[in-house]
Amino acid sequence: MKSTWSLLALAVGAFGIGTTEFAPMGLLPVIADGVQVSIPSAGLLISAYAIGVMVGAPLMTLALGRIRVKAALITLMSIFVLGNLLSALAPGYWTLLAARLVTSLNHGAFFGLGSVVAASLVPKDKQASAVATMFMGLTIANIGGVPAATWIGQQIGWRMAFAATAGLGLLAIAALAWALPRGEAGQMPEVRKELRVLGQPEVLMAMATTVMGAGAMFTLYTYIAPVLQSLTHASTGFVTLALVLIGIGFTIGNALGGRLADWSLDGATRLFLAALAVIMLALPWLLPSQAGALVGLLVWGIATFAIVPPVQMRVMQAAAGAPGLASSVNVGAFNLGNALGAAVGGGVISAGLGYAAVPIAGAVLAGGGLLLVLGGAALRRRQAAATAA
Repeated sequence: MKSTWSLLALAVGAFGIGTTEFAPMGLLPVIADGVQVSIPSAGLLISAYAIGVMVGAPLMTLALGRIRVKAALITLMSIFVLGNLLSALAPGYWTLLAARLVTSLNHGAFFGLGSVVAASLVPKDKQASAVATMFMGLTIANIGGVPAATWIGQQIGWRMAFAATAGLGLLAIAALAWALPRGEAGQMPEVRKELRVLGQPEVLMAMATTVMGAGAMFTLYTYIAPVLQSLTHASTGFVTLALVLIGIGFTIGNALGGRLADWSLDGATRLFLAALAVIMLALPWLLPSQAGALVGLLVWGIATFAIVPPVQMRVMQAAAGAPGLASSVNVGAFNLGNALGAAVGGGVISAGLGYAAVPIAGAVLAGGGLLLVLGGAALRRRQAAATAA
């Protein structure tokens, strides 16, 4: 029972982080107008956050490795609160960009260390599901937190959306302080040894798969509001409804991905990357209809987030000698994919190819991720044959 409360406390932290990460997607036109920049320029706020996660993940994990994991997670959520308050108070575009970088520093290390804690609380054959339970907070944020922040931003102002998100961070700090076990004292990490583990070809290929899968997701998700406004002629209320349905899809996909990953990591990853590519190719024909858009985005959400538990566990297993750092860096890889997707989507729009081309570009990235999974399987077969010989 104690492990259940611990997993739920981690999920509360994930809920807050998911809200601050994804809410700007629905508020992109509002933020762009508020700081007087174009929509592609506002999209760089999302890319900056993603790059901050990528850089901050290993740095924060190593810096906090010497203290207890519980204290480290609470410290990371304190950074989350500070960053969101700075975002709410930012007077212009560049200060908002800097505030988003501050906020991003907690993200990778929180999910990385949290994944290790979650996996340690359950038997080995349930570890992927335990990691999925923590990530459930991230997906539920897209049902409740992101639509609520979008509504607040549209009705009251985007600054209040960030201020309210800071309140979620305070709630997460209280939950972590109450529910997490005190844990063992931290140890000075062996940086060179752990970095060598990360340099193994199988680990790098698993992380590259994460980048491509996340890139496919964020090619569309970054620009979901203007895509719906352009292709579906959506009102603000319809955009909010679509975000809720996407969040439901994320939650279903996360649970499904965790269960199938307990069965087969590679099999689950291949299945969902292929499904993601197919639905993204179909979206240009579904989005002009409101009913088609809602059904298509629900299925897209399921396929998108079903990838997360298997790719996270693939990296943790491949890098068994440095699971905490590898898990954190893989979350950074996810956000590198975030930046890649935002850049690809923005490039498609800036090139004048139209909003219908955005999901097609995402399908190409999903196909690239599928090829990497197949390549990783071939690499393991060759290594096994060499060992046998």
